[in-house]
Amino acid sequence: MEAYARALLRLAHAALASRSRGGAEVFVLGTRLTRITRPLSGRDPDAALAETGRLAVDWHGGTRLGEGLREFNDRWGNRGMARGATVVICSDGWDRGDPGVLSTEMGRLKRVVHRVVWVNPLRASPGYQPLARGMAAALPFVDDFVDGHSLASLEEVVAVISGSSEAPTRRRGGEGAPLPAVTALRSR
Repeated sequence: MEAYARALLRLAHAALASRSRGGAEVFVLGTRLTRITRPLSGRDPDAALAETGRLAVDWHGGTRLGEGLREFNDRWGNRGMARGATVVICSDGWDRGDPGVLSTEMGRLKRVVHRVVWVNPLRASPGYQPLARGMAAALPFVDDFVDGHSLASLEEVVAVISGSSEAPTRRRGGEGAPLPAVTALRSR
C-alpha cells in the first residue's frame, strides 16, 4: 500500500477541498486510527501531506483493520459522523489483526452507513483473488470493490463515490499493509 498511499491521500485532500462545509472526514489506519481531516484540509497539498505524515507515526507498522474500525465505530461511526455516509476504505486487505474482529466491525459499520466503497490497488493485478484474511473478512460488507492502482482507476473511484451514471465499470462485491485510509463522506 505504501506505493499508493501518496496518491490516495492526495485524492482525500481533493475530496476535503471540494467539500465546503466539512462534509468529509479522513482517517488513516495503521496499527492505530488517526484522524487527519484538519491537517489534510490545508491548501498546500505537499504541506498537508507532510503534516499528515508527522501525525500518523505508524505508517510502516502494518495494519490492524478490525481494531481500527472498532475505534472508528465507537468514537465516530455510531455518534453520527458515518450515519448515512459513503465510507471509502483504501486498503490491500493485508491485516495483522483477527479477521473475526474485522468482520464484526465491518458489520457494525455497514448497519450505519449508506454505502461502503473499498479501494484495493492490488485488485488490478492479473489473477488477483481476495485471499488476504482481512480482505476476505471485509468483502461481504462492501458495496463497491474497485481498483486504486492508476490515475484512471482513481477517476473510477471518484465516479463510484459520486454515484455518477457515467462511472466506468462499476464493480460490486468482487472476485475474491500499511496505511489504508478511511474516509467518511456524509450524504446530503
